[in-house]
Parts: sequence; structure tokens; C-alpha cells
Amino acid sequence: MTEVKQEKDNFVLYVVLATAVVVGAILAVKMSENEKFAPIKDQIAEENRLMNIRVIGNRED
Repeated sequence: MTEVKQEKDNFVLYVVLATAVVVGAILAVKMSENEKFAPIKDQIAEENRLMNIRVIGNRED
């Protein structure tokens, strides 16, 4: 009788590794976008702060 070795199925391991690589790539792209647009977001916040004018009341003469 000959012994037949069964190879371990690593499909689940490959899927988990591929998923981790894809998620890591997406997070890296998102972080670079946040860094790229940070000055624009700061500028918009500053403009909003400068334009924040409160109207106390309407005067009718």
C-alpha cells in the first residue's frame, strides 16, 4: 500500500492575505488624499470663520 499525502489547502490563507493587502492599499491612498487636501480644508475653515457674521436684529425705520 502506498501512502497518499494530502496537501494542505491554503485557499483561505491566500484570500485573507489578498484582502489585507487590498485594505492596506486603500487606507494608504485615503491617508495620502487627506494629507493632500489638508491645506484646502484649512483654507475653507478659515474663510468660514471670517465670514461668520451674526445678524443681531433687523431694524425697521
